[in-house]
Amino acid sequence: MSYGGGHLAAAKSIYDYLDQNCPDVQIKMVDCMEYINKYLNKVSAEAYKELAKKAPWIWKSIYNNAKSGALSYISSTTNKLMSYKLDALLQQFKPDLIVSTHPFATQMCALLKKRDKIDCKLATVLTDFHIHPQWLVLYRHVDYFFVANETMKSDMIECGVNDQNIFVTGIPVSERFLKRKNKKEVYKEFGLDFSKETVLFFAGGEFGLGRNTAFMTLKAFIRLFPNMQVIAVSGKNKRMHAKFKELIKSTNSSDRVKLFDYTTKIPELMSIANIVVTKPGGLTVTESLVSNLPIIIINPIPGQEEENAEFLVENEVAIWIKKQDNIARALKTLYRDPNKITIMKENTSKLAKPRSTKEICKILLSEI
Repeated sequence: MSYGGGHLAAAKSIYDYLDQNCPDVQIKMVDCMEYINKYLNKVSAEAYKELAKKAPWIWKSIYNNAKSGALSYISSTTNKLMSYKLDALLQQFKPDLIVSTHPFATQMCALLKKRDKIDCKLATVLTDFHIHPQWLVLYRHVDYFFVANETMKSDMIECGVNDQNIFVTGIPVSERFLKRKNKKEVYKEFGLDFSKETVLFFAGGEFGLGRNTAFMTLKAFIRLFPNMQVIAVSGKNKRMHAKFKELIKSTNSSDRVKLFDYTTKIPELMSIANIVVTKPGGLTVTESLVSNLPIIIINPIPGQEEENAEFLVENEVAIWIKKQDNIARALKTLYRDPNKITIMKENTSKLAKPRSTKEICKILLSEI
């Protein structure tokens, strides 16, 4: 399902790997909600974005209440109803293996398996760094769980999942991040100075969360670190892009701050960056860890991204600038100790699993 980019990107990474390396495997990539009801998919996806952007406290309540109680029951009941439509596709395609990257898709398939409508292997790939119970509904009917870290595995075992069904592979990441880059060419392409430190700044994309925090963080980098250069990616948020553009003009910093609304060159940009500023979505965090980039966290979506942020801070690969923090002071503190960023960078290697996509596919194909 395409609620947020991470679920879709994880599925696409697996699809691309199989498509490029396994010519004898027939693959179909399906957005479950889009297949079941295009209108419902559009409405629910927009509702998710608007809640996360304009009423994050409501989204946090929904996220927490979906762990148990009435909302959990409603979610499971809805997935049960939607599974009937999904069954038509599965009966036609007759897969040997289903790989799911969203908890609702997992629930639908597990329900069909429980009712003996399908008889195939079912794998689920968790796309965050902390477990939400919705991933584990009907876990007895799921054959494989692929998770980001050992803590998640331990938590799942406590919930009753067989440890032999859990694999700590990491979150799938595009093979593009593993290819060698000509860094001088990347600097040249983006008009950057090869001799300067580079900050890769993601402003929140389509969610545009915490516009003021993002704006003030970029402003602090421009004011405090004149010898650094920044690549700022505003994403689909036009208002954020306009504010950034105005800031760059008013500070006369266009020579060292490059602004983009969109780029397909994230692997290349991460290869030359020294640090990344971002909200902690599972996909961007995974890409940053694989690229050995320390992380400055801003504007996490309440719920899953706040849990991701806590995990990253605990493992000393990130600092989290919270809404009430003095941004300038936080950045000064970070850069005052030259060992801090070095330690964060070294710690990324402990969490990064660059071969995650290949490992997941290898495990699954060996079974079928």
